Amino acid sequence: MRNALLTLAFLMMFTGRVNATATECEGRFVNPITDICWQCLFPISIGSIAVTSGIAPDTANPSSPIQLCPVGLLYWVGLAIGYWEPMALTDVTRSPYCMVNLGGFSLSFGKVGTGTAGQSDKPAAGAFYHVHWYKYPLTYWLNIITSAGCLQGGDMDMGYLSELDPLWNDSALSLVIHPEAMLFNNLIAQGACAADAMASAVHKPIDALFWCAGSHGSLYPFTGYTSNEFSPLQSSVLLSERMAFKLHRQGLVMNSIGADQAVCFEYPSPIMPKARWRYQMVNKYPDVAQCHPFGRTVMGWQSGRNLPHDRKNFGYLLWRKRNCVFL
Repeated sequence: MRNALLTLAFLMMFTGRVNATATECEGRFVNPITDICWQCLFPISIGSIAVTSGIAPDTANPSSPIQLCPVGLLYWVGLAIGYWEPMALTDVTRSPYCMVNLGGFSLSFGKVGTGTAGQSDKPAAGAFYHVHWYKYPLTYWLNIITSAGCLQGGDMDMGYLSELDPLWNDSALSLVIHPEAMLFNNLIAQGACAADAMASAVHKPIDALFWCAGSHGSLYPFTGYTSNEFSPLQSSVLLSERMAFKLHRQGLVMNSIGADQAVCFEYPSPIMPKARWRYQMVNKYPDVAQCHPFGRTVMGWQSGRNLPHDRKNFGYLLWRKRNCVFL
């Protein structure tokens, strides 16, 4: 009888843990056809001429449609094209290891990476989120772009888990990869972000104000903490933008350049070119009608998606401007 009671108590404890995890984590699989804002692929340009228009502002493109690119001692000739590619998915969640964009299940890593100790301003009002970065080569899967000079191949892959990164929950430790953040920790630098907020609201963000995330806040520090959270949606977009900047800084995301000859290659970009990025919500309410430049306020689209009982698990598709030479 005693063994039976012990067994029952163990099963109740185990079941309680599973249910607790299940209630904290939620999500859905992203449908690569119906959940994507396909208008965000545009504008497509050849040289400096836009072949199709788009719903969001474009960036600079090469002036000449014909490009001569060096390959060792030889050269090859191609057509300079520009388009926007869906290249990454992000989970933004308060539940560690919650795979929001993969159906809402939780990985089992025990307590590894679940702590938040070491944050000097932890008692301050705000929130903390984890971010997961998935490689998402959708244009490759659907054979939208087939040229070897423009192809971003591969499979969907887990690129980054913030739970395993000790820099993500410690602002002091994260200064190792962005010591310049100390220059922008003042009212004057943060006040300048008002210009970026206005620019991103009506057109596109100002790359010169690289420490600003428009209406969302500051891109520094590269951690999961946000101060004075007024909108979970705003915080979740900000942390997706921070992760993109962080991966740029660590050399894990490359950048193309819309200029003659420079369009032939991709380059490391420790300072993220904000104007070359867009975001689109895909979880848990896919927004298939629009995408937004980095820093653009969430006020125009958060209605009906910012619910008081929400468990705060969000998913975004990140679009990046791609300039390349079509062979």
